[in-house]
Parts: sequence; structure tokens; C-alpha cells
Amino acid sequence: MRVLHVAAEIYPLIKTGGLADVVAALPPALAAQGADVRLLLPGLPAILDAVESPRQVIDIGPCFGALRVRLLLGRMPVTHLPVYVIDAPHLYRREGGPYQARDGSEWPDNQRRFALLGWVAAHLAAGDADAAWAPHVLHAHDWHAALCCAYIADHRPTAAASVYTVHNMAFQGLFPHDDWALLGLPSRFMAPQGLEFHGQLSFMKAGLKFADRVTTVSPSYAREIATHEFGCGLDGVIRGRAADVSGILNGIDDQVWNPATDAALHTRYDAERLEGKRACRRALQASLGLAQDDAALLVTVVSRLTWQKGLDLVLGALPALVQQGVQFAVQGTGEPALEAAFRAAQQAHPGRVHVHVGYDETRAHQLVAGADAIAVPSRFEPCGLTQMYGLRYGTVPLVRRVGGLADTVHDGITGLVFDAATADAFHACVQRAQALRGNEAAWQTVMRRGMVQDLSWAGPAQEYLALYAQARQARAESPRVALG
Repeated sequence: MRVLHVAAEIYPLIKTGGLADVVAALPPALAAQGADVRLLLPGLPAILDAVESPRQVIDIGPCFGALRVRLLLGRMPVTHLPVYVIDAPHLYRREGGPYQARDGSEWPDNQRRFALLGWVAAHLAAGDADAAWAPHVLHAHDWHAALCCAYIADHRPTAAASVYTVHNMAFQGLFPHDDWALLGLPSRFMAPQGLEFHGQLSFMKAGLKFADRVTTVSPSYAREIATHEFGCGLDGVIRGRAADVSGILNGIDDQVWNPATDAALHTRYDAERLEGKRACRRALQASLGLAQDDAALLVTVVSRLTWQKGLDLVLGALPALVQQGVQFAVQGTGEPALEAAFRAAQQAHPGRVHVHVGYDETRAHQLVAGADAIAVPSRFEPCGLTQMYGLRYGTVPLVRRVGGLADTVHDGITGLVFDAATADAFHACVQRAQALRGNEAAWQTVMRRGMVQDLSWAGPAQEYLALYAQARQARAESPRVALG
């Protein structure tokens, strides 16, 4: 089966969150099971600089506001998977992030930048971008790639099936309605049954409405987004396609995240050699300036600092927990108010709280390995990878019972779970962890249960291959065509 994955970011070249980890790990897992897998990525500087042996497939010429657009084909570093890269300097060659400038403002031409990504993907699916290769299935990730599903719907002869994955319903790719004229789609697509969303233009709706199959990154989140609470205004669309929506739980790259081989760690360890984890704990306390307190429960947070992630719950409970002997080690970046509040918490509790505003991959591995517990108190969580990294490293997850957190952490078995999105509920969960850690045998039992689970991509890859087959059959029997 030939499969094309389309996304805006990929670890380790460009990463703003878990999407990059998924796009880096799922395609190789599919290839390991026999699929012919390729990637399509925008030509951001970090991507163009890293792709090996790029050659031109087609000179596309001027489009979407860019004077020069080319499609290149090369190989990914490390995995060596074939990767198409859209070389459009006017749209992609700039400093800052993939979606925002350095000052945090959204790039004003994002609609054109990601319309181009979807448009090229649709032409690859149709077989007229690369005469030597065309996919059986196009797998689009998040709103950045979603428009390919509308372009495919507008081209009935396309035989390739489409699968669209929602990684986070809260980020929908909304633009002014009048921008539809920039996209090269007929006006009928701008109706409410198309891309129109409360007077705006929604890229995400292109995937939700026109893909042959829609997935989310956990079974629980697939159910949640059909509700008003979690659907972010699109729950009606999800309910309307209920038969075509499913959830496949993410895996983790167990070569990158493996405490027995992780070069970032002070001491490597596994489920049978937990003394290495104790050494990592002492090294982490020393490097962060935390008190060398063996009795303290050391809780880490490695997260975007946002309301979604429930970090205000941590802040609300933190003063009392510190008084009760808990230590906190936090890394993340996000909302300025939360960043400032965590900095203030460090100043107020020297030796008990350490905060690093920013992101460092090596430090993230050290935080996960060195802590006793990892807190993921999200208000909603499509899947979450951090808690799975915690499981793999014997760092007991403390999570809220939502989305993928509910699917991966089992209360009292592999971690501790709470329900209410309140500081009091989080406080009580941490207190339970403190009490459990007081019983070393019971605590290590929970640690080991998490560490020995198969959290790899092998199982999810099998599920995706089965889903691709369903999508191809659905496409052959009843292709999703354009509106009107």
C-alpha cells in the first residue's frame, strides 16, 4: 500500500508539540510493516537544510502568491524515508516558527502557506505531480494539511482515499471568509455544508467534511469531540459523520524514549535496575538547585503552559503542596501570565520549585527520568505523549480522566487519576501519590507496570493499515464528491 503523510512539522526538524513526534514515528512504523510510505512537508528552512539528496520533481511555477514554487524529493535523515518538500521561498523561507513570527504573532499569509501544502498534496494524490509515484491513501494531519481533502473532493477522478487526523480540535485554522478567493476552490465550498464556520473559513472543516475517514489520536477523544463540551463548535459535524470517525491511540518512539539506552540520562536504567533512576533523581535535584531531599515527592511538568493543559490547577495547589514536602520541576513555554506565575513560584519557593521557561529536548528527557511523578492535569487532551514517556521511564503519571489520558493511565494500576478540573482535585491526587510513595514496594509495582507496557507504534500502525484499507474500499464504492 502506498501512503502519503502530509504535515507541517516533524521531529526533530520542526516541533511545536506532539504532532511532530507522531509524524516522525508513525510513517517508519508503517514502513516496517510493509507499506510504501512517503512524506510531504513545507520547505521551511530547518526542513530544507536537513533533507538528504533533494532533487526536483516538478517546477510548479507561480502560485498562492509565490513567484517560484518547486516540488523536491529527497530522504529524511535517520529514517531515510522518501520525503517531498515544497520549495516556495516567498512562503516558507523565513525566521520564526512554522505558524508564527518570533514575536508570537500569526503569519498573516498562513492561509496561502497551508493552502499550498494541501493543493500539492491533492495533486500528488491525483497522480499529476510525480509521474513515477502516486499514493493509494493520503493521510493529512491537523488543520495545516486539511485543505487537501477539499481539493480532492473537487477533482472526482482522484482515486486515492483520504484520511484526516484531528490532533487537537481547538486549533482549526480559521481565516476571514473573504480569503476563500485565495484558495482556488469554487465558491460552493464556502457554504455552511463546506468550509464556512460562523462567518469564517475553517481549514479543519475541509478534513472533517471531505475525508473518506476521520480519526483522532485516542478512542476517548473521538467520543468526546462529538459533544458540545469538547467539540469546539464542530461537534455537529462530527456527529454527522459518526460512522466514519474513529480513534487510534498514539504510540511513542521507543527507540528515542528508552531509559535503558537514553544518552541524555545521568545513569541508564530499566524496570529491573531501578537504582539508575534514583541516580537520575539525585542528579536532577543537583542540576536544578533543588534540595537533596530523598523523602520529597519530586513532580515534573513538561508541557505547553496553557489553560488547556490545566497548569493553573498546578499553580493553585503548589503552595500547599510545597509546604507538605513536594518538589516541582517545570519546563515549558506558552501563555505569558502562566509563564510569569511559574517564575514567581520559583522565587517564592527556592530549593523546592525550579522553572525553565522554554523547551530543551535533552532537559525534557532528564526531567522525565529524574522525577518521581509527572503531572498532566489537562482540561482536554486528544492523546498526550508526556504521560506515556512517564510510563516508559517509571515516572508515575498524575493525570485527569480525559481523552488519551484516560485511555493510557489506569488509576492505582499504572498511575493516579482525578476527575474535576480544580486545584483541590489535583492537590488530592498529589497527596495520594505522596502516600503511595511512602510504601516503596507498592510504588515500585506501579512504576514497573508502566515500564513494561508496549507503548510502541507497532500496534497503532496495524490499526492504521486496517483503516486505510477501509478508506480505500469506501472511496471505491462511494467517492466523496464536491458539493452541488
